[in-house]
Amino acid sequence: MSFVQWISSPDVIASFVTLTLLEIVLGVDNVVFISVVVSRLPAVQARQARQIGLTLALVLRIALLSVLFVLIRLTEPAVTLFGHGFSWRDLVLLAGGLFLLVKATQEIHKDVETGGEEETDAARGAAAFGSIVAQIALIDVVFSIDSIVTAVGIAEEIGVMIAAVIVAVAVMYAAAGTISDFIHRHPTTRMLALAFLLMIGLALVADGAGFHIPRGYLYVAMAFSTGVELLNTLARRNRGRHGGT
Repeated sequence: MSFVQWISSPDVIASFVTLTLLEIVLGVDNVVFISVVVSRLPAVQARQARQIGLTLALVLRIALLSVLFVLIRLTEPAVTLFGHGFSWRDLVLLAGGLFLLVKATQEIHKDVETGGEEETDAARGAAAFGSIVAQIALIDVVFSIDSIVTAVGIAEEIGVMIAAVIVAVAVMYAAAGTISDFIHRHPTTRMLALAFLLMIGLALVADGAGFHIPRGYLYVAMAFSTGVELLNTLARRNRGRHGGT
């Protein structure tokens, strides 16, 4: 089969569209995390951190796709604790979920204790940039594992998987800046995003422990909460225009 025939095949097109949409949905978690952790950086460094983080996400996903035989074995039990077998994938999800829970809790505590006050741009930039890039790289590994396991289960052609991942990461890059800017302009949404991270972290821990929580439930809850917050934001803006009346 020629390349033109292959790329125009209905099966290839269907798997590409399906996988791209799923990769974008799975990427929501990654975008939320990146948007939250870069929110304390100056604008220029925040953009650089997003670029580095999403570039790492793309590289990690393609690298994992290139070693599918290793990835498949990640779902086989590697450690048995309390009568339950944990695969390497389970252990990565557990570690990533715990990291998100700790990180979100620390950020919520910091916001509550400081009342949302921020440090100067210089102080934030000097102290936080390297740490934030490292955190983004760490969580990219976690989200990449989940994303690529899904890809392996849907598509049979590695070319289709790589193309879908590239498109999904491009969409994530476009969305990350918009979401970060919105969080910066509307500080109350930061607490909502941190609550999302707690929920995502809990779901990852549950998955790693063998109790799968359907992501559809999480995304519906996130969409509903976001809608309510958008209505609150519009209401506050309109009250400001009318002098609080």
